[in-house]
Amino acid sequence: MKGSITIGREWWDLKHYAIDIHPDFIKKSLTGRNKIAFKVLQENRNAMMQIDLQSPLVIDSAIFGGQKVSIERVGEAWFLKLPNLKMKAELAVDIYYSGTPKESFNPPWDSGISWTTDSLGRPWITMGVQGLGASVWLPCKEHQSDEPEEGMSISITIPDSLTAVANGRLQRVTTNIKGTSTYEWAVHSPINNYGIAFYVGKYTEVNDVYKGEKGSLDTDYWVLDYNKHKVQSYLKIEAIKTLEAFEHWFGPYPFYKDSFKMVETPYPGMEHQSAIAYGNGFKYGRVKANNLSYWDLKTDRLIVHEIAHEWFGNSVTTNDITEQWIHEGFAGYAEELFIEYQYGKKAANEFFEARTVGKTKNVEPLIRRYGIFETGGSYVYLRGWKLVHMLRTIVDNDEKFRKILRKICNRFYHESISSAQLESLFTKLSGRDLRLVFNQYLRTSNVPVLEYQLVGDTLRFRYTNCIPKFTMPIKTNLTGKQWLFPTTSWTELKLNTFNNSTLHLAADFYVEVKNSN
Repeated sequence: MKGSITIGREWWDLKHYAIDIHPDFIKKSLTGRNKIAFKVLQENRNAMMQIDLQSPLVIDSAIFGGQKVSIERVGEAWFLKLPNLKMKAELAVDIYYSGTPKESFNPPWDSGISWTTDSLGRPWITMGVQGLGASVWLPCKEHQSDEPEEGMSISITIPDSLTAVANGRLQRVTTNIKGTSTYEWAVHSPINNYGIAFYVGKYTEVNDVYKGEKGSLDTDYWVLDYNKHKVQSYLKIEAIKTLEAFEHWFGPYPFYKDSFKMVETPYPGMEHQSAIAYGNGFKYGRVKANNLSYWDLKTDRLIVHEIAHEWFGNSVTTNDITEQWIHEGFAGYAEELFIEYQYGKKAANEFFEARTVGKTKNVEPLIRRYGIFETGGSYVYLRGWKLVHMLRTIVDNDEKFRKILRKICNRFYHESISSAQLESLFTKLSGRDLRLVFNQYLRTSNVPVLEYQLVGDTLRFRYTNCIPKFTMPIKTNLTGKQWLFPTTSWTELKLNTFNNSTLHLAADFYVEVKNSN
């Protein structure tokens, strides 16, 4: 009911959210409304609309056409009975809700609202909900395949001593009676549910402009007031370096209409669209990470990783969360691309090897079960990263690979896609048949083994521990720059010179090696 296109979801297309919330820091509660605009795809006189909202929050009422509608609850799904719907009609329903949302004690990993304080003891409200979904705080259509293509607005009413920040651009601030203010923000691009966020605290804003591929991009930095000096000396510098690197690799930043923002948080980070959560302490490396390599300490990995998600995750979004490898694999690999852009390919390779080699386990396929809100499994970050790195090695042309990345981001701009769509486009643009490669590394948990024998000057080799008819080009230390095309059958190759060395592969290839002499 949470992860699939149910009967209560299939008949309507999400167009826009208009969210109005009142967080209460003392009670740790929310009251609010979400006005959901939608288009009818299937004519139905008595349609049941599925809206998702997780307990302990409750829907208090729903208003459609000026009238209350009946509501039936099944677990965390709420079904609204909407009468007399005509094909292609564009309508809206107002959903009023309240309660105490799930609290996050280890954000963003345990998903929910974080009600904490800054170092001066002042209220600080943040959130991160990717794991459990946006319905942990917001009544919504909880499915990645349907985003509000006309964007969203969000208004947050808070004590006037605080500031509220959200996605997109600030429209207005209204001073109310009884010592409150309402901050209204708006997004004009499609946005995935878990990318919607709000922040409340003693924020101050620093504005800047980045001259990017599509012109001037408003870049704003919202930090706690006592950290304002760190924007000019650190945060802005690192963000601009990252935007420049990724516009080189991926093409223009995807949300020029909605600006670019980084917002300080008490937790490491999250890819909230056009309002990236940042909590790495204004320093290189990665907070709470051990055994950092030399190149780890040459970059703020939280800035780099979360900005990368603006392209992969926010602009290019998977239909089902089980295909999360696209989001995390490309964002992980983007960290390597950033190092390459700043320090060169040798440095990037060293960074890749330090971060990935010997640090992954294959306990389940990267793509698991569809339709049940099941994530991409253990080690999705590193295994996805290693796959993308290997694909570049197989393409064997750096500029061609860069064009492939830019084409993917352009072709699937602001779209929800399947892994199969990306695989097909990548295969077509690479000029290599990579279908078996994708199937092996995405849909099985087995790492292929290159089994080999050296008999005099003859090298015999084949793949094992793989899908039937698997083949993938590789290079070895014994064959130099020559590509080999092993299959699941033994192949023989005469070496130019007798070599009694042990065969090994570069770390570029996600393959194990076995000497069967």
